[in-house]
Amino acid sequence: MSTTSLTPKLNSGSVQAIPLGAIAPWAIFGLLLAIVGIYFVGAEQGATALFKGMYVHEFVHDARHLLGFPCH
Repeated sequence: MSTTSLTPKLNSGSVQAIPLGAIAPWAIFGLLLAIVGIYFVGAEQGATALFKGMYVHEFVHDARHLLGFPCH
């Protein structure tokens, strides 16, 4: 009968570092998504609105209050 271990065996030197050049595009993409998300939650209404009407405001209304943005 064989025994199976559920714990991984770590060999010294088997962990490879991820180069910064491989992470940078994904980090920039994530930062841009975060900036766009904060814009829509925090500033999409009134004079700075990109879309007509209150559709975006109503969609993110609860998130505005959760994050502390005043809206009324």
